[in-house]
Amino acid sequence: MRKTKIEEFRKSLLETGGYETPDDRRAPRRAKPGALTTLGFSLRVCRVFPMCALYEPLGILNTDRWARLCFSSVTGAERLGMKVILEGWRNRLECEGPVVYLCNHMSTVETILMPPVLLTFGPFNIVAKMSLSRIPFLVKAAAHMGMVGIGRKSPREDLVNLLKVGVERIQAGNSFLIFPQGTRQKVFDRKHFSSIGAKLAEKAGCPVMPIVVDTRCQPTREQGILRKVFKDFGPVDPSFDIRCACGPAIRADKAKAMHEQSFDWMASKLEEWGLPTCR
Repeated sequence: MRKTKIEEFRKSLLETGGYETPDDRRAPRRAKPGALTTLGFSLRVCRVFPMCALYEPLGILNTDRWARLCFSSVTGAERLGMKVILEGWRNRLECEGPVVYLCNHMSTVETILMPPVLLTFGPFNIVAKMSLSRIPFLVKAAAHMGMVGIGRKSPREDLVNLLKVGVERIQAGNSFLIFPQGTRQKVFDRKHFSSIGAKLAEKAGCPVMPIVVDTRCQPTREQGILRKVFKDFGPVDPSFDIRCACGPAIRADKAKAMHEQSFDWMASKLEEWGLPTCR
């Protein structure tokens, strides 16, 4: 099999609005679930963290290098025989300027998949839990890549800070990626769908762009002796493909209206894929 290049991936997104792994770019047979499969895929996906930590002090870390490191989420999946399928990205092509991306959160996979996808359409910053920005050797790299950390102790303070920083960066031309569920969830549930992204979009006067992912191929590790240390990298099941869809832009409006429209589209798309939701 021939390894997919990020240039080919991006060309497909820009010319067709989507991407689907060609048969000659993935293993002819899907790998069997097991420790070696999980280890191999996890190492490919998580290598972005030590490499960013290494490149930052050398002065060679930039968004292009970040995207190329994160592209291992695509090539690693294809190496195991999985398909990576993206659709609906013409919606992004038709929406000029920065947006607030809202994405459901199923696993660690989508956090690595998003950079090579979103950077195809322009610069973006990401909102993530504060603890990630405090990992040794990653503090400067996270800041350099535009990460804005939020905690769980002072939601109001976090909102005020995000609105201030977010509006400034959106006005400077950067989009924002937010996972409104906060933590990884098996069920896409309205009660766990925060309005923080919609509030940022209202304040900045920009559209919301809803995104959904299906990354059941590597769920969060919930059992076993490895759970505490390797929670983010659960057992890989190559029988599932990785899917990602971009919905139509939701024009700038009141936060409540954008929030509801985003949730409804995302829930409908996930239900179309056979994934559980709770409206």
